Amino acid sequence: MSKRTADLPPLSGLAGLLRELRHQEAMRQGLGLALMPLFAVLSRPTPVLFMAGAFIVVLGCLVRIYASGYIVKNRQLATDGPYSLVRHPLYTGNLLVLIGFTLACGQWWAILAAGAFWWFYYPTAIEYEDRKLHRIFGAPWEQWSQTVPAVIPRRCWATGPASWSLMTSVRQNAEPIVIAFTLICIGWIGTRV
Repeated sequence: MSKRTADLPPLSGLAGLLRELRHQEAMRQGLGLALMPLFAVLSRPTPVLFMAGAFIVVLGCLVRIYASGYIVKNRQLATDGPYSLVRHPLYTGNLLVLIGFTLACGQWWAILAAGAFWWFYYPTAIEYEDRKLHRIFGAPWEQWSQTVPAVIPRRCWATGPASWSLMTSVRQNAEPIVIAFTLICIGWIGTRV
């Protein structure tokens, strides 16, 4: 049993194995990074789909940079800026990147691959993060989470004080490296248009 599932009721057999696989953060991140060059290598982009997809990928990267500039992991509950719109804006950025690559790729199977990837990993990742934040922050998290959706915002404008920091963004989640890799992969698709 991993630390992400240690406080859940025990499961055995296939159900337990699937739950453990779904909670593997390194697998989720590694597979997500592997999908981008796979989509690039196997792409058959059209100009319109590529432009739409590339725009959404860049938007997703910007959302990730914006969101990661507000995080003080496990020490302070982020509730302003993008966290006033959704509880997991980094996942919102990931979703946009995934949608963008799916469009830019121009392959029908990419929709199935992206959908299966998102469905398999992200509901459990969201559930784990919510459980962890609730344990760390208690009542303030409960109050905030009751009005803020998980990944898809209900409105388009953020609220709260401007506490974004570029240095915080750069230090979180290896953002510059991940974004550079993402942009290289989407550029690769662009060379195939």
